[in-house]
Amino acid sequence: MERHFHQTLWNQVESQATQVPAIYGDMDFATLPERFTTNPSGDGLQGFEKLIPEIMADASLIEMMAAYTMTGDPLADAYAARIPEFGFRQLISWLTTACDKGVEAVPDAPDELRAFLAAMEARPKWLDMNLVREGARIERNHYAHLVPFAIRGAFLATFMNKYSALPMALTGQLSDQLAAKRVHETATFFTLTVMPGALERQGAAFKAAAMVRLMHAMVRFNVMKHKGLWDTRVYGVPIPQVDQMPAGQIGSFLIAFRALKDGREQFTAEERARIEIGRYRCFLLGLPEPLLGDTPRSVARLMLARQATLRGGYDEATCGTLVRGTMNTELSFDTSLPGKIDRELERSFSKAFFIKHFLQGDTKRAARMGVTYTLKDRKLALIAATRIFSQLRVFGFLADIPVVRKFADRLLVGKLEGLLKRYGQASFESDAASYKSGQRAHN
Repeated sequence: MERHFHQTLWNQVESQATQVPAIYGDMDFATLPERFTTNPSGDGLQGFEKLIPEIMADASLIEMMAAYTMTGDPLADAYAARIPEFGFRQLISWLTTACDKGVEAVPDAPDELRAFLAAMEARPKWLDMNLVREGARIERNHYAHLVPFAIRGAFLATFMNKYSALPMALTGQLSDQLAAKRVHETATFFTLTVMPGALERQGAAFKAAAMVRLMHAMVRFNVMKHKGLWDTRVYGVPIPQVDQMPAGQIGSFLIAFRALKDGREQFTAEERARIEIGRYRCFLLGLPEPLLGDTPRSVARLMLARQATLRGGYDEATCGTLVRGTMNTELSFDTSLPGKIDRELERSFSKAFFIKHFLQGDTKRAARMGVTYTLKDRKLALIAATRIFSQLRVFGFLADIPVVRKFADRLLVGKLEGLLKRYGQASFESDAASYKSGQRAHN
């Protein structure tokens, strides 16, 4: 690809080889990997076809996507690259202490740790923390009532493409027995971000974001150090910046697309608050500002550009295993009657959510992936949806009444605290010993 618009960005891409040679020393940054394409296959773009030609004609945007396809997380990567000297558990311990007490509390803290934390602590100029706090208040309703039933379905969507799903398959972290752990860790992180004060410097979500970044960096370090485990010519950088976008911004994308569908080029006040918390959450996870849209059109175009430039590719060995493992795992072990009912409702609703939002209602395609959607599932999903959206409406109504708003918010916080206990303590770590050493990246 010709480099006409973003030479400074390309310089940063290539500098990864000297900044973190343990991970990027053998990378050929002059050649784009097979995963990147300028000929969209249509995968994940159904319903948005009319927008794609204009997006693909924007050479500057596509070049930026190419650059971020080749970009990891240099600051977290540099810290993870100290694993051979200190071990991954020591790095985790130091990061935990630095988040809780400040980097000064870590004796002889590595320079890489100092740089990593300093970048997270430096709030961007665009950030409005009051808007973030308002966004968290609004989002609590969704995380208390909708997310527990939709998280499995949303998680399935990350396994639709072999190029982006392979790191999870290689680490072995989404085998049947560990699928629930990763789903719960994801739910824990995003739920933490909407708790009161959690995104402040000393908050639990700030710390969780740092741990997630280190976990991803450890994945990059471990898969790249094993020759033959990862083919950079095919897959490029493991977990590149563009692959952070779907998890971090799917909610923002749905809000943006709904606004565009309504003919609006600006967000409402409530939407704007929800977008702001999404942007700051992504910032803490390391996403660069150019990937964080702030208008309906910019959010939608960025997400669609990412999807359009990711070559289509679904295979059973990678995607099928991950989809079935995640769908088959138990996410709750509550043996009470309400608990058993919720388990049935959640599984069926998650199937409906996945099929509607990511497969455009194609139940036959879902079945080929191992997600069967029966008449029973339809009925249970309808029951779950009725309950979920009734709760959303009730708490949305209460939030509009000043005299009961704080009381309703306390109820939501209590519900979320209960959910966090159910999700369990998230470890956010990647141990090379658990990797599938015999599995190689393949076409």
